[in-house]
Amino acid sequence: MNRFADKAYIITGGGAGIGLATAKLLATQGANVLITGRREEPLRAAEREVPGVAALVIDATAEDAPERTVKTAIDRWGRLDGLVNNAGGGVVQPLVDATANGIADLLQINVSAPVLLAAASLPYLVQSKGAIVNLSSTFGSKAAAHLGLYGASKAAIEHLTRCWALELAGQGVRVNAVAPGPVETAFLRERMKLTAEQEAAVKQQEAKTIPLGRRGVPDDVAPSIVHLLDPANAWITGQVFGVDGGLVIS
Repeated sequence: MNRFADKAYIITGGGAGIGLATAKLLATQGANVLITGRREEPLRAAEREVPGVAALVIDATAEDAPERTVKTAIDRWGRLDGLVNNAGGGVVQPLVDATANGIADLLQINVSAPVLLAAASLPYLVQSKGAIVNLSSTFGSKAAAHLGLYGASKAAIEHLTRCWALELAGQGVRVNAVAPGPVETAFLRERMKLTAEQEAAVKQQEAKTIPLGRRGVPDDVAPSIVHLLDPANAWITGQVFGVDGGLVIS
């Protein structure tokens, strides 16, 4: 029996990368998936090409994003079984270059937006005894120069994951996180705002430090997210699963 059949999920940042790979994997197992993001073209393409996937063009940090996102899923399918807080931002920045606006912007997308969407989703997740999966990063626990602000935002997500797991256990809602290492997506270019030369240098350095010898791809990470959403894993909560080729122990 397919445990995902007819269930409904929300994945933020679902137009590409890990979010899209996760949406596709869930859809192939019979789930209905709402993917959200700011770029309409890739979202609409996924909606056309992947049965079971619907798209909502919205900025995760918009004031009305939590309510609109949840309402879209509920209006369409009448239920919500899981939330994947995947949308996020990053910055490679020395301490000396920090600004108040930069700090606020990063924390808004990496911390505030997931918190508010989880809160808006909660009544429906309680009804379905559903699950939340937050996306962290290897650098939420591994120190790295110039990644202090980004890593701190992901450390916050990991702490929230554990706290929510305790808070919501009595209501039957499980909360876990996945902490990917460097993955071949547009993140470095579009979110970290690196030049092509900087991106190439970072990728080369990362590949050298990852014990398994390569950067990941979205399909390396998506199965772990789906595993944590699976109702069969009803005794897993409050955990942070590293999927990083061994980088965290290097």
